[in-house]
Amino acid sequence: MEEARVAAARAGSARADGAGPGREAIAVVNGFPVATDRLYHPATHMWVAISGGIARIGLDALGIETSGALAQLSVPAPGAEVTAGRPFGQLEAAKFVGPLVSPVSGTLVAVNEAVLADPGLAERDPYGAGWLAEVALAEPDGARPGLLAGREEITRWFAAAVDDYRARGVLAE
Repeated sequence: MEEARVAAARAGSARADGAGPGREAIAVVNGFPVATDRLYHPATHMWVAISGGIARIGLDALGIETSGALAQLSVPAPGAEVTAGRPFGQLEAAKFVGPLVSPVSGTLVAVNEAVLADPGLAERDPYGAGWLAEVALAEPDGARPGLLAGREEITRWFAAAVDDYRARGVLAE
């Protein structure tokens, strides 16, 4: 199962339209793909890719795996204000129902209608076509407290999270 997830993430990651990271930005950490070219909010497993003051956000592969099969995602329409650390949407999955918590503050400018219509897209391509929303940042050049950056820091955190989930029985061996 893990091999299929890694292969799918790698296949979907090198996209001609620039929607996802290139192959070199995908690391495989304890059997899970993780894109290392973005920022992460560890508590929520949300990733952030910033370009030109716009933050594209999504769920990482581990967050999706621990939630179970995604049944429904909902986010507000563009124009809504979002605040870092506050709910901005809802996730319904086999093992989890609860809020999507924003890793950044600003104004929602786009919602990925494809992933809302087919939540499985986030499972199949979490770092590419499976993104959730785009936010015009309230402080485009501001600090990003609570977000991890850099390949080493991201892979260290991700490995520890996988190990912790396995130790607690959240993930199968």
